[in-house]
Amino acid sequence: MEDTKVSAEAGPATAGARNGAVRHVRLPADRRTPAAARAVVRSVLTEAHLDELANEALLLTTELTTNAVEHARTELDIDVVADEVGLTVTVSDFAAGPGDELTVGTRNDATEINEVSERGRGLLLVDHFASRWGTTYLPTGKGVWFRLDRPDADPPDAAGTATPADTAAGSAGPSASAMSELMQTAPDMYADDPLPDFAAGLLSRLAEMVGAAGGVIRLDRGDGQGRQVLARIGRQPRPGSELLQVPLTVHRPYGGELELDAAPSAYARPLAVLTAERLSLHLENDRLRRADVRRQAWLTFLAEASELLAQSLDVELTMALVPQLVVPRLGQWCAVHTTDEWGRLRLAAATHADESVLPQLHKVLAETGPDSVQARLREASRSAAQIPLGGPMEGFAVPLIARGQRLGTLAVGRHQRHRHDPDEVSVLEDVARRAALAIENARIHAERRRVAQTLQQSLLPPVLPVVDGIGFAAEYVPTGDDAEVGGDFYDVVPLPDGRSLVVIGDVSGKGVQAAAVTGLVRDVIRVLVGDGKPLPEVLSRLNETLVERGGGRYCTLALAAVGPGGGDQLDVALHLAGHDRPVLLAGKGGAGFVGTGGTALGLLDTITSPTAEITLGPGDSLIFYTDGVTERRRGRELFGTDRLRDAAAPLAGYSADVVAARLRAAAINFSVEPPRDDIAILVLRNDAV
Repeated sequence: MEDTKVSAEAGPATAGARNGAVRHVRLPADRRTPAAARAVVRSVLTEAHLDELANEALLLTTELTTNAVEHARTELDIDVVADEVGLTVTVSDFAAGPGDELTVGTRNDATEINEVSERGRGLLLVDHFASRWGTTYLPTGKGVWFRLDRPDADPPDAAGTATPADTAAGSAGPSASAMSELMQTAPDMYADDPLPDFAAGLLSRLAEMVGAAGGVIRLDRGDGQGRQVLARIGRQPRPGSELLQVPLTVHRPYGGELELDAAPSAYARPLAVLTAERLSLHLENDRLRRADVRRQAWLTFLAEASELLAQSLDVELTMALVPQLVVPRLGQWCAVHTTDEWGRLRLAAATHADESVLPQLHKVLAETGPDSVQARLREASRSAAQIPLGGPMEGFAVPLIARGQRLGTLAVGRHQRHRHDPDEVSVLEDVARRAALAIENARIHAERRRVAQTLQQSLLPPVLPVVDGIGFAAEYVPTGDDAEVGGDFYDVVPLPDGRSLVVIGDVSGKGVQAAAVTGLVRDVIRVLVGDGKPLPEVLSRLNETLVERGGGRYCTLALAAVGPGGGDQLDVALHLAGHDRPVLLAGKGGAGFVGTGGTALGLLDTITSPTAEITLGPGDSLIFYTDGVTERRRGRELFGTDRLRDAAAPLAGYSADVVAARLRAAAINFSVEPPRDDIAILVLRNDAV
């Protein structure tokens, strides 16, 4: 082997395997390779009757093949040679790299062991259990070999003679079965929290291997609880004793250490480091799992918070809801400040996890001065950036910004035991964005509601006129969406001849366009009747106006000119333009529909609207209504005209106000759902005694 460089005088005995067995296989760089290599070694051991070497041989084969797969990442050659006294295994890879000289012998001394422990835990195991081992460097790669001899066999001359110190160290070292138990210990995957039992098992096996009197593993998960004891065995450390401490190699916010009360030895620290690393791997898995669960919980929290904020369209209620969402999950206290029209901050809502501290919180938030919380909040609002808060109410402030508008600030106090971690800060910033958007939406809705109410009020008479002998009463219920303007309207207009004109109508659709048509219809009627035009001409001219205007809007209308008749009677001239027939409620009892239907306005060039002459005796009432009453829905069932008539019949003899109010209540109580359409009821009654 001219191209071969061996790191010691004695190399693997590949020749002279008398009455033994030889295997040579090539395996891929795969996670299943260690298992395949063990199978090869096990077959050779069985064939050569070397079963007493199985534990050590399989453990060392696993370590060498695992290291080769992890670091070389090439195919591996496994050479196994057995003879009468022992076994030699060589693991070769094909990764080019610089060669490191390693001392080879029966056992290495403490200094060499420490050097080995710094370079790899696998070689530490090889050095401990192998009779001899070494490294062979070839132009195509590197091979690591080990030799195991029977306990009763004489060591070959090439291996050298073990020193008394080596023999003592070997007798004090851990056994192969103990190392196997340590390396094969794993958490219970079905336990709710497997780490305490797993850590206790590792610590117990480590203490047995190094003869420790006691030990403890402490872990800080970064949750504000500080370092907690994860596992403890044996007695408390003796006063003044030198403890072996090994930090756990975990990522923040996790931290901790393994502490062992053990006498110094060649293997105590390397084995403690190996145990700490094995535990750290599972702690890191626990950290990642908990972080994933926590992020999922934060996503669920944000989704629920968004749903709650979206359900409220009231500004004050929305601002009061935000601190309730934040405390105590994201902070010890929370305050929402909004910016008024002069740019000043106003406290809108605040809460504290401890209600007894709430007055103090309000006092601190109200203080002024360059170092006050108010000053920091103004700075956060102006700079549109996160600002820390100091003083007795430590925390930070996040600006509330929606659609480029600065609405105020969201101030949050730190937790009682720990500061906010990056995940919590990100969640709070997200909550601030969602809260700002919810507040802005509530403000927009409030403005729309105010505009709609103002516009709706302008389409209805503020009060109905007072006429001797005639009672007028009206009820109006807007649609469930109070930010929309309805198309229903009513009016009572004085006529030039002294009579009164009762008007009730319904413009198709809702919103600003329907309101514009409603206003147009009311104004045209008032102008035409003010000029003394007869009602048929008023309807015809109004129809022409709507047809010429276009836009697909139409209007149903009922006009009733009412005036004194003979004696105590009232004469009513009723014109219906596509509107539902009114209900005549007799003063002595009984109710029925009157009038003749006509053509709705705005659909055809010409219309028909027959006149119906009605006489109202004392106590008689004429009830006008829009389709919001009759089309009030409960599931698939409608309130309907028959139910309206039946509801009106028992009200005979009551005043116009009572009749209108009772019919409104009957319609509203028919269903638990808010009205889908406007409800308008107008009652005309003969109040003559």
